[in-house]
Amino acid sequence: MKPHATERRELERQVTLARLIFLVMASMDLLDNGIAPEERTAIVFVAAYLVVAVLAAILESVDRWRIPPLPLWVDLLALTVFLFLAPSVISFWFLYLLVAFGAGIHWDMRRVVILAGAVTFALLVRTVLRQPLHWPQMVSWVALVVGTFAAGTGAGFLGAAQRRHASEHDFLARLSGMLKVEHGMAESMRQVLVALAGAFASEEAVLAYGDTDLERIFIWRARHNETGRIMPESLPSEKGDAYLLDSLDATVCWNVMEGRGEGFGWDRRDGRVLLDPPRMPGVSRAEMHVRSLMAATFESHGEPVGRLLLLNGQKKFSRGDLRWLERITRQLGPGIENLFLLRHIRVRAIESERGRIAHDLHDGILQTLLSFLIQLDVLRRKLPESPDRVATELAGLQQTLRHESEELRRLVTDLRPLRVQSADLVDLMRGFGDRFRGESGVALDLLADSLGMQVPDRVCRELFQIYREALHNIKKHANATHVVVKLWQQEDKVILVVDDNGQGFSFAGRFSSDELDRLRLGPISIKERTRTIGGVLTVESNPGHGARVTVEVPLS
Repeated sequence: MKPHATERRELERQVTLARLIFLVMASMDLLDNGIAPEERTAIVFVAAYLVVAVLAAILESVDRWRIPPLPLWVDLLALTVFLFLAPSVISFWFLYLLVAFGAGIHWDMRRVVILAGAVTFALLVRTVLRQPLHWPQMVSWVALVVGTFAAGTGAGFLGAAQRRHASEHDFLARLSGMLKVEHGMAESMRQVLVALAGAFASEEAVLAYGDTDLERIFIWRARHNETGRIMPESLPSEKGDAYLLDSLDATVCWNVMEGRGEGFGWDRRDGRVLLDPPRMPGVSRAEMHVRSLMAATFESHGEPVGRLLLLNGQKKFSRGDLRWLERITRQLGPGIENLFLLRHIRVRAIESERGRIAHDLHDGILQTLLSFLIQLDVLRRKLPESPDRVATELAGLQQTLRHESEELRRLVTDLRPLRVQSADLVDLMRGFGDRFRGESGVALDLLADSLGMQVPDRVCRELFQIYREALHNIKKHANATHVVVKLWQQEDKVILVVDDNGQGFSFAGRFSSDELDRLRLGPISIKERTRTIGGVLTVESNPGHGARVTVEVPLS
């Protein structure tokens, strides 16, 4: 993995800062014992290079200029020159550690080791040429070789670790960014699995999620080059062992699965090494053509619920790969959990809305159509005897049919999606109120002020739907002559009150939404919509004298 451009800029800043620090330290070492004639050239060289480094750092930091950082080959060239000019090994080491650190950030460790070996050999040759050979000095030469090689390799390792950390941070950020609500579950899963398969050079990535409510295992699978939409496979819980590997507390890897295999793993809870890690059943391995796999567990509310698996790597998976997959799984767990929670909420919302539509159709239009069939059958029998009376009754049926057509048109209109914001909520309520007055003949007073109202769009949309549903119920069932609607925002909550002087509900008293549920009373659709936005519903009814519906929605 390569770091993103932003991460690369941060790594370059670290190299720039390290360059300044090491050059200052080299200068201090050269000046420590005064300026000898043979050291003047080295001091001038380091001072000039320090000035160049300072100017480069300033120009890099100014957005208006934004020049590229000094390339690594400039440091390598300076190190080569300083090898001949440096009067002491210590001052040379400072530039050498700078180059090794920069090489670790820009190169892989194999090239860093080659660089450390080459510099060590060159420094040893310089030392041998400058000092006569004495056997007692062999110990110091060995120490010089070992120390130089170890120091360069260590500095390069630190640089490589910084680069690896930046790359991993960028990769985790990109994976988390793929889990977006607007993408939907299927597309989010496809993007994440394709990215994982590519990052680990495996043929296929699999996500298995156990839904305890439905007692099902949902499986998403995507190959490294998958471009089409993927759909989850749903399996009974008892058939999920192929993906969950019996124990969800085991983080495991199998590079060879035949015979005794070649596997390793640990308990994700305490890191204890597993002597006999679980493996995929033989039948499942054969069906899915699994040759190797890695598997890590993700959680929901602190409990293991699923697996992330990578199948058939192009090379052997290492313990480092397995630790990295485990870290990725921990990072993705909350995002995946949120997607599943959203999916459940949407399913419940869809079921609730379907139930409301079915209820409206059953109690309204379907009952009317059934009545039409009965009346038409009666009129057909009366037609030969009293055609005039039949004509009068047909006119009444025609009027009823016209009314039901308007009701059906209203129902279809209500099903269209709404985009409601704080700024236009009150205007939409006023417009619907005018229509309600014209169609029902009921007086309506709307007391609402949109000035200063700051309400999320989702809450505005549901409040408008509740307001509209309440007026429809009044029009159909209440026989009211006057309705008062109030809407206001009070600190950290918004309140909607719909008050009418009709016949009220079939019950008397003041009840909360939970109490209405236990008694199987109250407006179903309004109760469900209030719950979806975390609101509190209260219904007051006085049979024969009206009813009041109050919805309070917290905004914090």
